[in-house]
Amino acid sequence: MNPPNPINLIQERYGIRAFDPERWNETLTALLSHRSVRAYLPDPLPPHTLETLVAAAQSAATSSNLQTWSVVAIADPTRKDTLAQLAGNQAHIRQCPLFLVWLTDLARLHQLASQRGLPAEGLDYLEMFLTATVDAALAAQNATVAAKSLGLGTVYIGGMRNHPEQVAETLQLPPHLFAVFGLCVGYPDPAKPAAIKPRLPQAAVLHHETYNIAQQEGAIAQYNEIMQQFYQSQQMNVTGDWVEHSLKRVATGQALSGRDRLKEILQRLGFPLR
Repeated sequence: MNPPNPINLIQERYGIRAFDPERWNETLTALLSHRSVRAYLPDPLPPHTLETLVAAAQSAATSSNLQTWSVVAIADPTRKDTLAQLAGNQAHIRQCPLFLVWLTDLARLHQLASQRGLPAEGLDYLEMFLTATVDAALAAQNATVAAKSLGLGTVYIGGMRNHPEQVAETLQLPPHLFAVFGLCVGYPDPAKPAAIKPRLPQAAVLHHETYNIAQQEGAIAQYNEIMQQFYQSQQMNVTGDWVEHSLKRVATGQALSGRDRLKEILQRLGFPLR
């Protein structure tokens, strides 16, 4: 099989021929060919695949080397079914052979401070929760790229935040731990291929020297047209354009699928967020 053409990958990522790169490599191919996979074969993963993905995750940057994240690997069908229901009944969680739940983990430092009789007041502040969340995201993205390089597919599951307390109970999480998102991992089902979804034009997200919100207007109008074509090509029944679809997701607190209560739930899970 011939390797993907860089120009074609960029055109798929933006829905248009955006630019012609002068330099290219396998890493860029892996990154630009990312797609969310929601249909998996039942095939088990080779031995030590999980450990390899975690090694890749641990190779990501981490603030001050605090390493304030952890991951729970789920293979048990019953537990995957429970998590699938909590995440809005997403069938691909049940289907994938491996489901990873990525955690902000301040429990480790709390425990170490207690063992040594040392203060850890800083862990109660919003800054440390944000640091741990960023750490978890960086680690998970490394694992996702590693999975792609091994011929595996993935999809992130933000639905872990729909019912955080029930997820914590299912995973037996002590205080100071929070499931940020899940990640399905497995071999993509070739009978149900996933497409590369176009992203916003760079004019909407790339700013030079200072931020200029006015420059995005034309780019977003163009993107609305690109996404309409994408929805049609994928036979997706999406009402309205990308802007309308996106604004519906943030129109009210209720539109957040239960996550509008996240601050109070986090506090009950042991995060004061001072």
